[in-house]
This record gives sequence, C-alpha cells and structure tokens, in this order.
Amino acid sequence: MKLRLGTRKSKLALWQSEFVKSKLQNMGVEVELVLITTSGDKILDVPLADIGGKGLFVKEIENALMEDEIDFAVHSLKDVPAVIPEGLVVDIFLEREDPRDALISKFRSLEELPKNATIGTSSLRRKVQILQKRDDLNIENLRGNVDTRLKKFEDGLYDGIILAAAGLKRLGLANKITSYLDFIPAVGQGIIAIEYKESKKDVQNILKALNHEKTYICALAERTFLKRVEGSCQIPMGAYAYFEDNKLNMKGFIANEDGSRYRYAWLTRDDPIVAGDTLADKLL
Repeated sequence: MKLRLGTRKSKLALWQSEFVKSKLQNMGVEVELVLITTSGDKILDVPLADIGGKGLFVKEIENALMEDEIDFAVHSLKDVPAVIPEGLVVDIFLEREDPRDALISKFRSLEELPKNATIGTSSLRRKVQILQKRDDLNIENLRGNVDTRLKKFEDGLYDGIILAAAGLKRLGLANKITSYLDFIPAVGQGIIAIEYKESKKDVQNILKALNHEKTYICALAERTFLKRVEGSCQIPMGAYAYFEDNKLNMKGFIANEDGSRYRYAWLTRDDPIVAGDTLADKLL
C-alpha cells in the first residue's frame, strides 16, 4: 500500500515527516510526501495570537485530508488546536523528545542576562514565565522557522532567544543551546502527532503501530486540559504530563497576558482525562 503524507515545508516539519516515513518504510509501507504551505507559514510579521492562533499551521493540511488529497498528516502536536474538524482524528503519537524550552544566548542563563536585555519569542506562554523570573527584560516578537530565528539572534537583534529543545535536537542543533529553562512547556511540546480521516480504517490500522503508549497517555492528559481551558495562543498557559515511578503526574499554569495574575498547580492521577480536567478546574 502507498500512503500520501501531508506536511508543511519547513526544515523541522520535513525532518519529522521523513522520520515517520522511514519508520513506515521499515514496515514495508510506501510513503510519498505531499508538501503544503499553511497560512502560519505565510504570515510571519504578526504574533500568532493576533491572527487566529496555532491552528493556522494545520488548517490547509486538514482541508487536504478532508478532500482525500492526502492519507495522513504529520504535525508538531503543540500546533494542533484542542478541537479538530469532525471526521478527523489525532490519536497516534510518537515517543516524546525533550519537552523543555531552551535559551540561546551569549549569557549562560536567564538570570545572567543584563538588566533590560532583549529576549526574542512570540509565545505568550514563554513571555509570562520569563516575566515571573525577570520582569525587567524586554520581550520582542520573534517568528519564523528555526533557521530564521537563529539568524536573527546571530545578527545581534536579541540578547537571547527561546526555542523548543525538541526542534533544535531533531535538526542537530543541540550545540546552540546555552541552557535549559524550567518553564512549563506548551501542551504537546516535543511530540510528533499523526492525523488522519476517521473513516479510513485501513490507514489507521497501519499507522497505529507507530503509537508510543506512555506518550499517548501524556498527550491525552495535556489535550484534555487544553480543551477544558479553551487554550489557544490568546491565553498564556502550559501543561505537562509525565510519568515518575510509573505514576502519571501533571503540572500546569494559567496567567493573564502581562503575568500579573499567575496560577500554578500540580497533581498525580491514574486516569489521564481526570488529570487534565482536574488540573484545568484547579487553575480556572
């Protein structure tokens, strides 16, 4: 069987798609990549929160799924909105890469940055957590793919920038990381997700062999939280589920835009849906 895999054209999206393709080819499945440009890739001069949130990175790909132009799609899970179109399913998750945020700077840590230094990030989640530690820092919008952001930093436009460690590691750029931040990550950060049409049971039967059970449980907990708080780029929030001693733990935060009201909670539960719902309730 030959499957058509829909993906964005960025270097990281292509790496993730090639990674999934190689796993499927090892199972004897032929895979063709179909490259799709999304609205999020076209509009680079405005914060995502101002133009409709992260769904802009998946909308055109989901349209291609609905129209049967592709058989399945590969996404960074943190780009997938809480609610997906009827008839589509996101329930296959590959083993999570490092979920942490990483600082790239000439200075060794956030604490060592000089007073009033400029940090580049377009994420409200990161912005609020920076301000909890250093409310003197200037935070400026930074969008674009990983290479674009690194070049802007190297051109001296920022004293430091913050990127997801997972993307840097997947692209072989871990050597660029100055330090890791003890921030709460975005929902799904570090997880590659697969989306397909619910009616295509033959496609599902092939793809489900790629699912990593513990990552699936954590993703379910985090996305339950996301759905409950109606999370998007417009509200600073984060949640992270993880296993410790075979127990499911979860931590998260919600804040207002300037970080002046910041609420954090942590819990242990057996059931991922209960964990996500309970964490959301505590914070809301």
